[in-house]
Amino acid sequence: MSLYVIGDLHLCYSDPDKTMAVFPGWENYQERIRKNWLDTVRPEDTVVLAGDISWGMSLQQAEPDLRFINELPGRKIILKGNHDYWWVTLRKMEGFFAEKGFDTLNILHNNHYEYEGIGICGTRGWVNGTDNNKDVQDEKVLKREVQRLETSIKSAVGAGLEPIVFMHYPPIFASNFNYDILEVLYRYRIKACYYGHIHGRSAHALCVTNTYDDIDFHLVSGDYTQFMPVKVM
Repeated sequence: MSLYVIGDLHLCYSDPDKTMAVFPGWENYQERIRKNWLDTVRPEDTVVLAGDISWGMSLQQAEPDLRFINELPGRKIILKGNHDYWWVTLRKMEGFFAEKGFDTLNILHNNHYEYEGIGICGTRGWVNGTDNNKDVQDEKVLKREVQRLETSIKSAVGAGLEPIVFMHYPPIFASNFNYDILEVLYRYRIKACYYGHIHGRSAHALCVTNTYDDIDFHLVSGDYTQFMPVKVM
């Protein structure tokens, strides 16, 4: 068995007008996602999807995209991205998945999943504000995301697992540091953090993609990985 991750699929099977193919590097991306996945992932593998999964505005609109993912090989663990407007309550999503027979999709939300002694943990995260640019609403959202991250990590630690963190937003981008998120990573001595959200070569160049303060940071947005699932272990 292997563990993979990829972020920012931005699927649009329910609304082709929202395709990302108009942007450089995104040509035929949905077909490339499918081919690369089928060439790489086996039924016994696990794949974490690090947010921005579907452009659907509701569960019903996201259904074709979720069905596409469900039918690909492997167990999928999904977390929310900033463009996942279809994301609702855990109970509603689990009910919808059960109704549609989406039995390979699992939701990462205030919990963890086990993989060979590893705890798959994470949350969406939030923007990296600065002291001179802080919004009250952003602060509220960030506080909630920090709590969700810690809840997820604590659940894995409590189960005797070594936590690995998956997020949508990067904890560090360019000169902006999300100290609230980083404090949790440092306190629980997280060794690896995978994130997406960032697109385009110029923005990719501003990302931390190496070891920083003893944490291995990995950018896994779809266009950065050329829509290839990245092997974690």
